Amino acid sequence: MNTIAELRHDFPLLTRTVDGQPLIYLDSGATSQKPQCVIDEINDFYRKNNANVHRGLHSLSEINTFKYEQVRVKLAKYLAVSEQEIVWTSGATESINIVAAGITKSLSQGDIILISALEHHANIVPWQQAAKLSGASLQVMPIDQQGVLDLTSALDMIAQLRPKVVACTHASNTLGNINDVEAIIKAAKKADAVTVIDGAQAFLHLRPNLSHLDCDFYVGSAHKALGPTGLGFLFGKYNKLNALPIFKTGGEMIETVTFSTTTYRNAPAKFEPGTPNISGVLGFGAALDYLDKIDSDLLQAYEQALFIYCLNALQNIEGITIYGDTENNIGTISFNYRAEHHYDIATLLNSYGVALRSGHHCTQPLISELGIEGTLRVSLAFYNSHADIDAFISALKSSIELIEG
Repeated sequence: MNTIAELRHDFPLLTRTVDGQPLIYLDSGATSQKPQCVIDEINDFYRKNNANVHRGLHSLSEINTFKYEQVRVKLAKYLAVSEQEIVWTSGATESINIVAAGITKSLSQGDIILISALEHHANIVPWQQAAKLSGASLQVMPIDQQGVLDLTSALDMIAQLRPKVVACTHASNTLGNINDVEAIIKAAKKADAVTVIDGAQAFLHLRPNLSHLDCDFYVGSAHKALGPTGLGFLFGKYNKLNALPIFKTGGEMIETVTFSTTTYRNAPAKFEPGTPNISGVLGFGAALDYLDKIDSDLLQAYEQALFIYCLNALQNIEGITIYGDTENNIGTISFNYRAEHHYDIATLLNSYGVALRSGHHCTQPLISELGIEGTLRVSLAFYNSHADIDAFISALKSSIELIEG
């Protein structure tokens, strides 16, 4: 395996230009880029092995079924859990919905669902629905003025309120904050609460060990971890996972069907009706193989060095306000320049080939708590370079000069 910096060459899209400018891709929080091996795996499936899984005795089907199920084993090993505890979904959003819909049926009037103020809409709205349908109440663990979770208050709320569910992001998609989910999970266990951790942003950067974290459920999306779009996973401790009611129905998930009744298979099959995203799973398998060859400590050290370099450069520009936890961060920086609208700056940056995100980042309640309309967001990954950051800072300074005339 090459050095971390050399891995950039494995990502073909990073060599393209935008309106004649070299692409500076700083939007990995929205979706990560894909190494050539992932693209090749998906291409090979459709060119050489296209056939359904679990549904045939012919060679193509048997080959694909074996490879498909081996990816489940790979992911389970990556997360330090059992393959029986891994469900394939369309993404972290569907994974949370499966859990929230299932838990709703066990909630009642007076029960409490506890989330943090940092959550993505996908970890807010399903719980709002659960509360509305069950009569439970949704309460929020607070953040401070900078946007950092108030851990002391959060732990006190868990101990005093004794919620039925504690749902929390491992790392904020908007601010990059790494939450102390281990402490939250431990407190939730003492309160006999079910823990649901949104790992969509953390998976690529932190390599979570779920046996160590000991949460009940953990979700992620392949496209944020070098894999294809339209695929995610739901981890659940097997007894908790298998106890959830079915979410969708169709073929493959059933044990027996008559016109009067149906029986269902155990997890994970009970949550996987219909023809799955075979190419997506195989592509994600290639992404996991790729990540497995990288020393995770080196990856994290490299990303942190990039983050600090970018953070320092931004802090040296007068008028920049930075939000969030800059001490415990996956490599994401949300910022604004004076009272200028984030959309205007992002548009100017795009003319220099800089791709980053502006807006509320699907965290409207968080943005409201911060008292702003939105931010510009730089979200880094290990395939970024110091040269990327230099080009971004140069483009930002030029954009500010244009704005200020």
